[in-house]
Amino acid sequence: MARAGRLEQMRRYDPDVIAAYYRWRPGRVVGRLLQVGWAILAFLLALGWDHVTGREERHRPQRAAQLRRLITAMGPTFIKVGQALSTRPDLVRRDYLEELTLLQDQLPSFSNAVAYDLIRQELGQPVDVLYRELSPEPVAAASLGQVYRGRLQTGEEVAVKVQRPGLIPVLTLDLYILRGMLHFLQPWLPIQMQDDLRLIVDEFGRKLFEEIDYLNEACNAEKFADNFRNDPTVKVPKIYWAFTSHRVLTLEWINGYKLTDAEAVQKAGIAMHEFVQIGVRAGLKQLLEFGFFHADPHPGNLFLTTDGRLAYIDFGMMDQLTQEAKEQLVDALVHLVNKDYRELARDFIRLGFLPPNTDIEPIVPALELLWQEAVGSQLRDFRFKQATDQFSDLMYRYPFRVPAHFALIIRSLVTQEGIAMSLDPNFKIVDAAYPYVAQRLLTGETPQFRQRLLEVLFKDNRFQWQRLESLLSVTQGGDGVDLQPVLGPALSYLFSSEGQFLRNQLILALTEDDRLHFAEVGRLWQLVQGQIRPRALLELAWHHG
Repeated sequence: MARAGRLEQMRRYDPDVIAAYYRWRPGRVVGRLLQVGWAILAFLLALGWDHVTGREERHRPQRAAQLRRLITAMGPTFIKVGQALSTRPDLVRRDYLEELTLLQDQLPSFSNAVAYDLIRQELGQPVDVLYRELSPEPVAAASLGQVYRGRLQTGEEVAVKVQRPGLIPVLTLDLYILRGMLHFLQPWLPIQMQDDLRLIVDEFGRKLFEEIDYLNEACNAEKFADNFRNDPTVKVPKIYWAFTSHRVLTLEWINGYKLTDAEAVQKAGIAMHEFVQIGVRAGLKQLLEFGFFHADPHPGNLFLTTDGRLAYIDFGMMDQLTQEAKEQLVDALVHLVNKDYRELARDFIRLGFLPPNTDIEPIVPALELLWQEAVGSQLRDFRFKQATDQFSDLMYRYPFRVPAHFALIIRSLVTQEGIAMSLDPNFKIVDAAYPYVAQRLLTGETPQFRQRLLEVLFKDNRFQWQRLESLLSVTQGGDGVDLQPVLGPALSYLFSSEGQFLRNQLILALTEDDRLHFAEVGRLWQLVQGQIRPRALLELAWHHG
């Protein structure tokens, strides 16, 4: 039998240790189960009454809001469950999904006396010895902890994050109950939810324990900072290790503007268009270059510094993609641009969105219709949030699943697009992402990564002019897209040993059927005119050739 002390000191989620502990404490389990079960039963009875009285559709928005309030009242574990479910369109209806995205983990703060005592226990000295000053009240309070603004004895301004007391017993008891409830209910759940849901709870539990370990968060912050060490547009707060433990985190205070305060940001005189570009590029670098990404970039975790940089805080929820996963993501992107929906369906199998040996024949036309509706008349009008909403409907008709990695990615992308649109109503994700993705295809760290560029431009070893036209059409209209960052790498690749195949194919494409004449060269020039001036092209060729 696990001892209480062992449970309190758990640093990693272990369902066997948790089960061994609560198996011998039925009173605590039954008490919490009755509390949670009664709240859930009341909600289910309300849903049933709506169905019986024929008011199900009319009351659905009201019930979705009621569910959000219910989850908030049930405490930190269920708040985090609700936030996790807000990224799972394969498990939750769209109308409830939209309400869960509004779920906040703000709770009343706990007393300063308790917080100060915990700091003393963790760091070994009283607060007034450790810090020259500390704000009289927390500046922020959430379900897992609260934050004070302070100053070290050496003068540095800091944020001090203190974990909510008694958190591990609360989380482990709820996880134990959730695991048991889902195992019991699984046979009666819809077919699309017939996976072993205990595995989902276990994955959630592992992530939750990583989030409440502040030493783990500090390591994440330093790794994130190291990735962006050469990027002057991104700011990551410094960690003060001497004042940090598993339950107390001291880091540099960030002076800046919350991204929710659009008016203050505008008064600061920052060019919103340029700042949004910084945010999009930083997000794409995390996914496609480093593979290590911030999985919770909501407006409270992002700041605009007074010198115009994008600052990230709160590194408790992070995830890592393998090189294979990064390449598979690019594969899906390439097949999407090429409108190769059959290969896109196979990408979903390789990425884990569909089970192996899934019959993709009925899925292919559904993917084509979804993409056409999401894009509209122009690719540059694509909205990620709109596409994910439509994709959530598709998931109820076919056996789609959202792997844990990609649930976090989807949440990250949707959130960042929403922030960007709140700052710049004219924001278009394709315009912002196009130059970086093109550059990434040209300068990827492996030949396999760079090979994706050829898949965009060639099919059956034949150069596809219409694909080049489609890609370049994204840069036309409005303010266009700055291709200067792409031109240097493009010329370097074209004239490198790796680019020999591309050079040969371009020559063949221009010479086949006697195509190398003024009309064809003129057509090629029309594709790039307005984006590449002759003098700039010669200068870049000289510099990179």
